[in-house]
Amino acid sequence: MKQRSQAYSAFSLAEVVLALGVAALAFIAVLGMMPVGLKTQQASSSQTKANAIMSQAVDFLRADVRLPPGLQKKAQGDWTNLNSHWQSVAVPDTLFFTNDGKQIGYASGSAPVAPANAVFRATITYMFPPTATTSIAKITVSWPAAQSDLTKVAGLIDKFAAVNR
Repeated sequence: MKQRSQAYSAFSLAEVVLALGVAALAFIAVLGMMPVGLKTQQASSSQTKANAIMSQAVDFLRADVRLPPGLQKKAQGDWTNLNSHWQSVAVPDTLFFTNDGKQIGYASGSAPVAPANAVFRATITYMFPPTATTSIAKITVSWPAAQSDLTKVAGLIDKFAAVNR
């Protein structure tokens, strides 16, 4: 009888088990980071939408004060309730927006109740006294809209907007 002299190389069972253990450990670590990544992505998305709402508010305020005297009531859009508030009111205006940035509600006062489908709350506080050339407003956009206490919101951005006349 002839014996074969060829040796076969292969992984042992212990090596396979060890490799599977290392791969499982790495997979568990990646799964553990997924909730943090999803939360970060959601916060980033909300902040991007809030920045778009902030930009809308600043654009409106700048466009509104540039209208000739007597024509402020011809402002376009749903924001006509903000006309000339630097001169007439001292309480903030609150606007409510859906998740896609459409305005769905308006209220005046310190802590109005949000509509049911509102996601963002934009509060415009008019700074007094306005000068002949510049008016300043503080705009705060927070989410969720149902929370009026800014210390308990999921996120917020704020900005001072100087509007030149």
